Formats: sequence, structure tokens, C-alpha cells
Amino acid sequence: METPLPKAPQKRQVTAIIILLLLWEAGGASIKYSVLEERDSGSFVADLAKDLGLGIGELASRGARILSKGNKQHLRLEQKSGSLLLKEKLDREELCGDTDPCILHFQVLLKNPVQFIQGELQLLDVNDHAPEFLENEILLKIPESSHPGTAFPLKIAEDLDVGSNTVQNYTISTNSHFHLFTRNHSDGRKYPEMVLDKALDREDQPELRLTLTALDGGSPPRTGTSQVLILVLDINDNAPEFAQPLYEVQVSENSPIGSLVITVSARDLDAGTHGELSYSFFQSSNQVVQAFEINTVTGEIRLRKMLDFEEIQSYRMEIEASDGGGLTGKCTVAIEVMDVNDNAPELTMSLLISDVPENTPDTVVAIFGISDPDSGDNGKMMCSIQADLPFLLKLTVENFYTLVTEGALDRESRAEYNITITVADMGSPRLKTQHNITVLVSDVNDNAPAFTQTSYTLWVRENNSPALHIGSVSATDTDAGANAQLTYSLLLPPQDPHLPLASLVSINADNGHLFALRSLDYEALQAFEFGVGATDRGSPALSSQARVRVLVLDANDNSPFVLYPLQNGSAPCTELVPRAAEAGYLVTKVVAVDGDSGQNAWLSYQLLKATEPGLFGVWPHNGEVRTARLLSERDAPKHRLLVQVRDNGEPPRSASVTLHVLLVDGFSQPYLPLPEAAAEQARADPLTVYLVVALASVSSLFLLSVLLFVAVRLCRRSRAASLGRCSVPEGPFPGHLVDVSGTGTLSQSYQYEVCLRAGSGTSEFKFLKPIVPIFAGEGAGGDTEENSNFRNHFEFN
Repeated sequence: METPLPKAPQKRQVTAIIILLLLWEAGGASIKYSVLEERDSGSFVADLAKDLGLGIGELASRGARILSKGNKQHLRLEQKSGSLLLKEKLDREELCGDTDPCILHFQVLLKNPVQFIQGELQLLDVNDHAPEFLENEILLKIPESSHPGTAFPLKIAEDLDVGSNTVQNYTISTNSHFHLFTRNHSDGRKYPEMVLDKALDREDQPELRLTLTALDGGSPPRTGTSQVLILVLDINDNAPEFAQPLYEVQVSENSPIGSLVITVSARDLDAGTHGELSYSFFQSSNQVVQAFEINTVTGEIRLRKMLDFEEIQSYRMEIEASDGGGLTGKCTVAIEVMDVNDNAPELTMSLLISDVPENTPDTVVAIFGISDPDSGDNGKMMCSIQADLPFLLKLTVENFYTLVTEGALDRESRAEYNITITVADMGSPRLKTQHNITVLVSDVNDNAPAFTQTSYTLWVRENNSPALHIGSVSATDTDAGANAQLTYSLLLPPQDPHLPLASLVSINADNGHLFALRSLDYEALQAFEFGVGATDRGSPALSSQARVRVLVLDANDNSPFVLYPLQNGSAPCTELVPRAAEAGYLVTKVVAVDGDSGQNAWLSYQLLKATEPGLFGVWPHNGEVRTARLLSERDAPKHRLLVQVRDNGEPPRSASVTLHVLLVDGFSQPYLPLPEAAAEQARADPLTVYLVVALASVSSLFLLSVLLFVAVRLCRRSRAASLGRCSVPEGPFPGHLVDVSGTGTLSQSYQYEVCLRAGSGTSEFKFLKPIVPIFAGEGAGGDTEENSNFRNHFEFN
């Protein structure tokens, strides 16, 4: 037996076949050998290497194989010596039957380079079978009126051997009435014929018993015997006669058992028992007796078994009609078996490569042979595969096909193909055989990794713990195996090559998880970018890149800082408020900032403590401190306010500032009407307007008098200025205290010159009204609405 090749050499051998099959030419050489049947397995047949003109070992290097029709292997090749040996003991009678000569066809396949060589092995007959009569006793009825010289044919013996080893001669035991001749049939078979030498006398000897011997041509010859019983009959002068000497009929091979084939008919002019006929086979072979039966009374010939055209195409038999007096008549029946398409084609796989690399065109996948034992159109075959597959069938030599790829395969598009090879004959109905093979496309590293996103944005809250998992990047590779296994790495951004990336983040090379290596500070680093790479483990290695942007989220780690009024440990500045101030009078504005961002820097203001609750309120959104109601003489002159500034973080942080307010008698700022009053005045009648103007004039004169009086008194009491000193810088406050949005920072619109100055004997102060700006886009209506909602948005304590 051939030794299976290891996997690695097999792959190299397959590669050689793939390359060289493109250049091969079908060889027309033919070799013929003969061998005797019944030789032992392993017997020498021929020196194949020598006959093919190849050196020792060249058969093995070229991957020689012996292919036989069907799945039965009769020969094997010894690779090292180049000898062709029998794989098993062969029986000619079993393989070929009566066919002579007995030829077994085979092919020699040389894979490297590919070459087919047709071969024939003639199986020579050995005289291993003796002649054998179908009946141990042959009954022969001969009328006593038979004349000398009358011939009586006898039944033949069967011998499974062929040629000279089959029956060659017949003899009969010595007697005084008959001698024996060996005759030849038209089909070449020999049969015995007895000739009467001396007339019979029934009264003298009513029966004779002789021994018939059949001899074949072997050396030494084999024999078979049968007894011949001769009954001497009274005179019967009319023998049966058939209607025709030859009957011809055609029978389909698929006819059921018991089917009527033909009816033979004979007649006898005699009467009585001499005219009663009986039909039987005469000198018929064992094949005839096994396949047919005859009705002895009616002459109907019917099937005893199913016929097989592929086994026997025709039958020829002798039918004998015997009357009651012992006379006989004979006819010949020729039966032709009609072929029916009852055999599906057969497919024998000689070479199969189930793993094909992608991107390799014209790759050989399989080599196989097809056969059909039917004849005519029933034996003609067509071979095909599915039309939607990238494969082609190429006819190499007769009934041998090669399956190759049509162009290069792409594993990423399709990694597996189920190919159905269909072999159909041309008979009616058509029969087909299907053979399924699975072809796997092996991967080649032809696809680079691809990130799921070209850019990633990650958020990390500041003050994080080291080694915190901050996110992941992910890439995919449509290849397989090691070609799809990815390794992730960090890449410095080209726009910032000095970024200390190695101290900021790390990446898990296997899964792309990103980790912060140290605690991040939003106030120091708000964001940074870097690149990540994904590289597969194929050969050559392919890679791709993506961009990662890390945004540091602010944590509420800074408390609000009060910019105004300043809290530097010195005596706090005192805000002066005239007692005539009405509700909503702007006392001052608390300005604060927060180093955080977002909602952590959103500030709100609240009055925590006041000397007289309900007198002052703080606007929660911009820190303005205003009077909550109309001041009166009963209100205390000095007030201390504690204002809290609070951010919107979680948890919230806060800061507080202390304000000192001094109520001044007889001093007020010019009155600014509220929006509601302005709207009502606009709608008042002229008389009301005149009245208001008159009252305003009187009030102004009175207020002026009070101011003068207060000024004189203050100048005389200059030491009273020690209650509070402050210095007011010339010009507006610095720009960083400006908040044009009104969200918590001092606006340029609020500027004061309020100061108590110490002198040698007099004191004076100067109070300027706040400048109320009119912003772009705001009109009188907007001011009216803001003042009308003032008390609804005010906060009291």
C-alpha cells in the first residue's frame, strides 16, 4: 500500500500540482500488461518505472498514482522500486464472466508535472473450473423404429473457463448401439451428438444407461459427467414441429419478474399421447436457466429474475417440444436485452484540496473521473457545477475532469464554498449523481485594521485616581487568525511632539483600554490629543491610526472669591444710603469670581444675616444689594449685612462678605421712577402731570435745604468721620471687575465717589448717584418691565 505523506510534504506537493497543472499536456501513451488470474496479492506485474523510462525514485518524486475505474483498486504501485503489483487476488470469472479477453483498464497519474498514461491489464484464464452438466441424468426417448445413422444431440456441459480451458470434447461409455460426435454451435460452443449404429429393439432391451463425459482443454484436463438414460419407445411416426424455427424478441432490462417474454408453439399430427406436447429448454446455458422459465404446457417463456443489460446483452436458447411418443422438435429463441437508463453515473475522486489560499488564481481544487455502465445515450455524461461559483471544470482526458478556481478568491468576501459536482447522463429519463465538496479559503494578510471611529473624544473629571480607566479604542480586521489579532499602541501627535504622553496615559496593547497614569488638574490642563495605532500580527504587518482627544472635566474644587467689596482685614468700607431712599434703591453690588468652569462657576448670592431683617435684599443672580422697602426715621442708622456667594457645584462651595450700611438723614440721590410709575404717568391726565411737577419742585427745595443742613453739621463734626474711611480710585474700576452681562461682576455703570475725609475742623462728603446704563437693544419698555418685577426677584432676610 502507498504510505500517506505527512501534512507538510503534502502541502508542497499540492503547490507543485497547482503551478504545473497550468502547463500540462494530456499524454497519449498507453501501456499493456497481462497476468494470470488467481495470483496472490502483491504479485509482480511489471516494472512500471522502466517501461515509462523513469529512473529509480522518480515515480515517487513525481507523485505517481494508479487510478482505476470506479472505487475498486486492483493494482498498487511500489514507489521506491517502481514495480506494479497486484493489490488483491483476481478472479477472471468474477470480473469478466464469459468475456474473452478479460481487460481491466487503469490510468497512471503523474502529478509533477501532471501526465495521464492509459493502461490495460489482460487477465489470463487459469483452468480452475471443471465442466459441469446442469442435470445429473439426461433422459432420451428413442423409438425403436429409428434407423441407424440417426443423430441425437445431447445437452451440453458448462465450464466457466474460457478459451482452451473450456469444454473441448465429449465421450460416451462403450456400447454397441451408439457412438458420439463433438459438434460446434454457431456461437462456438461444443455440444455432444449421439449417432445410432445399430437399430434398437424395445422388446430385447427397453432402456440403455450410458455415461456422458465432458473434457476441457486444460493440462491436465478437467472432466464432468452425466448419466444418459435411453428409453426405447414404440413407433411414433410424427415428430412435433414448431411454427417457426427461429423466434426473435426484445425485452427491456427493467421488465418485472414474471413478465411474458414470448410464447413458442409446436404441433404434432399424431393423436392421443403421441400428439400431446411438452416444452422444455434444450442445451441451455446456466445463465438462460437462471433468467427464464418455460411453461411445459403452453410454451410461454417468462422472466425468473430481473435482466441487466450491463451484464448480459442477449440470450440464445433451444426449445424442445416432446410428444407422448418420445419424438421431439426444436426451435431457437433469440432474446435481445434492451438497455434502460437504470444506472446513475459514478464519480471517483482522485485528488481533493479542501484548503485554497486567497488571491491565487487558477488553483487546482480537485481531479476526478466519471463513468456510466449504461450504453448509447444512456452512457453519455455531462459534468457541471453551480453557475454562481468562481470555479471552472476542465476536461483533461476522457472522462477525467479538473476543478480549478476562476480568478483569485477573496476570503473576506466569502470564506467557504460548498460545491456540488453534478454528473448527468443523456438517457431518458436522465439520471444524475451529485458529489458535494467543501472548499475553505485560507487567509492572506491583505486587509489593514480599521478603527470603529477616526476620532475619539474622552472625558475625564479632574482629580482622578491614577490608573483610572478613561475609555477604550477599538479596531477590527477582516482577516482571520494571526492576521486579525491586533496590538494597540500610543502615538505622539505631530502638532505637539513634546507632549509628555507616557506620563499621562497608557494603553492595553491587547484590548485598547486607555488609562490615566496620574491625577489631572483642569486648571493646569484642560485638554490634550494623541494618536493610537492598531497593528495586526500578519506577515507583513499592516496598521492604521486614529486620533484621541481627552477633555478634562472641571471638578468643583475652587470656592468663590469676592472681588468687591475687598476683605483685606482693614476696616470695611461703609455704604451711605439716604433715608429718603425708596424701595429698590441700589446700595452696592457684590462682585465675585470662581476659578472653576461650567455650572461649577455659576454663582448665586444670598443675604445670610442683617441688622434689621426685611430692610435690605440681595439680588440672587447679580449680587446687587437694594432696599426692600421705604426707609423711615425709625430705622436704625447703622446696619451690618452678611452676604453669601455660593457656586452651583456638587457639593457647592461658598464665600461670604460683610457689608456696613449707614443711613444718612436728609441726603438722597435723584429719584429714578420705577417703570410702573413711568407707565402710569404717561397715561395720566395733564392736571396730574402739573401736580406732580409742583410737588417735585417743592420736594427738591426741601431736599436741598436738608442737604445743606446736613453738610453744615458734618463739617462741624469732622471727627465723626472715623466711623469709616475709604479711598476711591480715580476713574472706573479695573477691567477685570467689569461684567457687561450682569451675571455677578461689578459693572462700569456703578461708580461711586463716597468717602468721609478727615480734616482740621470740618468734614465733608460727596455722594454721586449711580449711573444707570441703557444697553443696546433695551428701551423704556424693558426698563419698565425690569422695575415692575423687582420685588418678585428680590431676596429678603
